Amino acid sequence: MRPVDRHETIDALRTALREARQAGQSVGVVPTMGYLHDGHLELVRRARAENDRVVVTIFVNPTQFGPNEDFSTYPRDMERDLALLDAAKVDAVFTPGVEAMYPQPLQTTISLKPLGDMLIGKVRPGHFSGVATVVAKLFNIVQPTRAYFGEKDFQQLTVIRRMVQDLNFPVEIVGVPTVREADGLAMSSRNVRLSPDDRRAARVLSAALAEGAAMIEAGEGDAARVVAQMTTTIAAEPGVALRSLDICDSRDLSVVERIDRPVVMLVTAEVGPVLLIDQREARPV
Repeated sequence: MRPVDRHETIDALRTALREARQAGQSVGVVPTMGYLHDGHLELVRRARAENDRVVVTIFVNPTQFGPNEDFSTYPRDMERDLALLDAAKVDAVFTPGVEAMYPQPLQTTISLKPLGDMLIGKVRPGHFSGVATVVAKLFNIVQPTRAYFGEKDFQQLTVIRRMVQDLNFPVEIVGVPTVREADGLAMSSRNVRLSPDDRRAARVLSAALAEGAAMIEAGEGDAARVVAQMTTTIAAEPGVALRSLDICDSRDLSVVERIDRPVVMLVTAEVGPVLLIDQREARPV
């Protein structure tokens, strides 16, 4: 059996997809930055079940990293990724270099305000502009029917949904629930950079989210009380430095004071040298 088709240029990928488009086949795309784990593969499985053709993109996008962030050390293993995608029966993998995606300095970018500047956007200024711009480029290149994103990156998912709505992209955005390790830690490509001690400490994030959800589902309606209890839980773990913790309306990420609607709890923390994010949705009784 031949290996999965890999394309490194925009023209090559468009040529490979031309026949599918002419035949009216649906195309699902899974945008990634590589170093794949089972969370990514769950996106692929969902795309495989819902589309005639599946494309996975692997591109570590420099424009969504700040000057002091981990672009240079972000984990990469293309050979392993291609083997996983071959086993998952992906039709095509798009692996452009920076020069293919940004042959000249960009004069056109996408900025979502205030959505891209709140929450994680405060911690990582410019991050969501970089995300939205590269995803828009990928949508124009692949022209998918559907695109698949993990709910772990809940603000990113919300940003992409709003961009598609505002700019009339003919793409259905599909959110897929967070995939977790056996101990509750949300799967992330960055987890590989955690030391054994950091890995154990990181479990407090999912534990605090579970604690917050239990409070809300038991009838606690004061968001400040839930945040205070979760903050106390995380602060008890000395290996974790909390960067942000918010309870927001799950539809538009507006911060809530009274929990009288479905909400999402969003946490960002530094664990050793690694910035981790996690989320959990909850509904009041």
